[in-house]
Amino acid sequence: MSKRNKIIYWVATIWLSLGMVSTGVVQVMHIKEETQFILELGYPEYLLTLLGVCKFLGVVAILVPKFPLVKEWAYAGFFFMMSGAVFSHVAMSDPLAELFGPVLLLVLTVVSWYFRPADRKTG
Repeated sequence: MSKRNKIIYWVATIWLSLGMVSTGVVQVMHIKEETQFILELGYPEYLLTLLGVCKFLGVVAILVPKFPLVKEWAYAGFFFMMSGAVFSHVAMSDPLAELFGPVLLLVLTVVSWYFRPADRKTG
């Protein structure tokens, strides 16, 4: 793996991890605005706890060495979570500015996955 690719991987992975942890904290704490938004979408409030805990576990899976299959599942989970967030904002006809966070985390997920080192890949 080239030095450039390693830097791209770690920058994307660190920013992805920070984004997932920060949004996970907001969800687990059931911050008023987040709770209101999830209820407006028609989702149950307990979904916030589930999403937040899954984000924490996914960050651990991505950062801990070894376990490449678990990492693949974590990346897939992040991809589907952020795709769902983008879709939810679009379905609510939210302003484009509301899409920035989920789209950024979606892009960081793909970049981190694409540039991950060989020892973090399956097979």
